[in-house]
Amino acid sequence: MRTLIVLGSTGSVGTQALEVARRNADRFKVVGLSAGANHELLVGQVREFAPPVVALADEDSARDLKDKLGPMRGVEILAGPNAAERIARETDADTVLNAMVGSAGLGPTLASLQSGKTLALANKESLVAGGELVLDLVKGKPERLVPVDSEHMAIAQCLRGEAREDVKRVVLTGSGGPFRGWTRRELSKASLKDALAHPVWQMGPKITIDSATLMNKGLEVIEAHYLFDIPYEAITVVIHPEGIVHGMVEFSDGSVVSQMAVPDMRLPIQLALGWPERLPAGVAAPPLVDCGSKLTFEPVDREVFPAVDLAYRAGEMGMTYPAVMSAANEVAVTGFLEGKIRLPQIVEVVASVVDEHEPPSVVSVVNLERADAWARRRVTEMIGSA
Repeated sequence: MRTLIVLGSTGSVGTQALEVARRNADRFKVVGLSAGANHELLVGQVREFAPPVVALADEDSARDLKDKLGPMRGVEILAGPNAAERIARETDADTVLNAMVGSAGLGPTLASLQSGKTLALANKESLVAGGELVLDLVKGKPERLVPVDSEHMAIAQCLRGEAREDVKRVVLTGSGGPFRGWTRRELSKASLKDALAHPVWQMGPKITIDSATLMNKGLEVIEAHYLFDIPYEAITVVIHPEGIVHGMVEFSDGSVVSQMAVPDMRLPIQLALGWPERLPAGVAAPPLVDCGSKLTFEPVDREVFPAVDLAYRAGEMGMTYPAVMSAANEVAVTGFLEGKIRLPQIVEVVASVVDEHEPPSVVSVVNLERADAWARRRVTEMIGSA
């Protein structure tokens, strides 16, 4: 039986990961949970799974959690901004699933790998901001880093058993989000309700807005570069509105291998937690023949969705540019969610901050933190003066 820590357990991916653990209770034992401030949902999770350690970033929420758990014994509660990092580092477990949102996930990612655990990574920003640091920790043991995103898990399956020198390019697919086919003029009038109405996936607000701007695809390009040691020029993004093909690999002989499944995050989560095994309790296969499904592919409209090219540029420049882009995007997305800027302004602001950035000569945790903090301040200033 594998022991499991779930970071970000009250978010969309975290709750689905616990559903997978529940469905495969004979294979997984949950020994740690962490959340930001959502102690209401965490109470039920703790009562069900009874992990010995729980972490909450918000100290007031941690006190409330302790009160609500009452006489429940044997549960240690860690509190504070470094609680997730502590639980990842200090708690004995085989696997950590990092489903945290944003650059706050980097510290727990590094802590998980430094403590010798296998990391199932759903936190995009860990690789976007700290890809080089993460790769240094898995040198010689790449199997300790397993992707959870449906696109990257698809690529991992397509590459299984293949010689890397035979790979010509990888193809990441995306549904196109709620604004597929819109013009820039139309996009400038997009409402928050429109942006949160994703046509395929049910996700948290930050990731849903990233899907609306296609910033999520840009972040995934940088992730793929690090996960699979693929140069940026060999990574392609295509729009696939049906959401059935999650990734493809083109080989040097002209063969293309794809991975198909219904758009259900429980499957890539289960694959990541059981990797390299396939667990029996999966999801229904896509009804390709039974209902006459069609599969279509379109190029990204780069004029309407400039986030993809921005991510390629930041990734190729390397250093702390991707970290700055990621941090700036987080603050800009919050600005849109709060009604302070329009949707197209998210990427405009992020691009401006990336252009202003002057990277340090060395990439380190300290320099990444400084770049992150600078980017957040700069976006806040820009939004405040808008």
